[in-house]
Amino acid sequence: MVRVVADIQDPSQFQDIEPPEKYVKLVFFDPALDLGPHPDYWELKESLPPEQQPVTRHMTLRKVDLERGSVWIDVATHGQVGFAGPWAMQAQPGDTIVAVGPGGKWVPDPQASWSLFLGDDAAIPAIAANLETLPDDAQGVVLLEVEGPEDHMDLPVPSGMTLRWCHRRDQAPGTHALVEAAEAVEWPTSTEGVQAFAHGEREAMKLLRPIIFGGSTGSTDPQGRGLTKEQVSISGYWARGRTEEVFQAEKRTPIGQV
Repeated sequence: MVRVVADIQDPSQFQDIEPPEKYVKLVFFDPALDLGPHPDYWELKESLPPEQQPVTRHMTLRKVDLERGSVWIDVATHGQVGFAGPWAMQAQPGDTIVAVGPGGKWVPDPQASWSLFLGDDAAIPAIAANLETLPDDAQGVVLLEVEGPEDHMDLPVPSGMTLRWCHRRDQAPGTHALVEAAEAVEWPTSTEGVQAFAHGEREAMKLLRPIIFGGSTGSTDPQGRGLTKEQVSISGYWARGRTEEVFQAEKRTPIGQV
């Protein structure tokens, strides 16, 4: 994980939103176009030919500090492939990046009786931002999936909540470490006042649905927990084997729906 701290060019124009899970689209332009430090994304999106269209990548704003006029962008890297990862690893003071946003919908209830947060590397920034809005005596469980113990991070978690890490390296073929860990969670006897936030790899999110909402399809937990849609935020942040462009296109089809 690489953290990029970036100044906002004009903080007075930044339209902040309430949800702590704020995301922006980082915009990457073809360097051969030599567009300067602040290209106009919307104008270029309309005028450039398909082969020169800017590329976008959705990223969570880990923190927004309007007093200092800055944002934190935590990026899960995976080698030199892609756009956002290499950009974050190579970023230097004075570099510029265009971002569109922020967006976001879910606001955690600080009065929730019990909270469950589920996610992989890509969701850690959003989960961390959500946890910081909860009181220290908040009750619940946080499950985070990473490759191995070397990827654990020092995350602030309310004292009443338990943080557990699970490792992809240890999972059997055809299984999901995060899903198996979720199936082992001991829930409260009543779901009244419970809330759940589950974001990460698309297929894992599909397998988590019956655990959270009830039913047996794709889960070894036939009971489910019977939460309502109003109690849950669940979404696929990415899909294994898909580029961002393919993933976003598939989200509008049945195969991509979580």
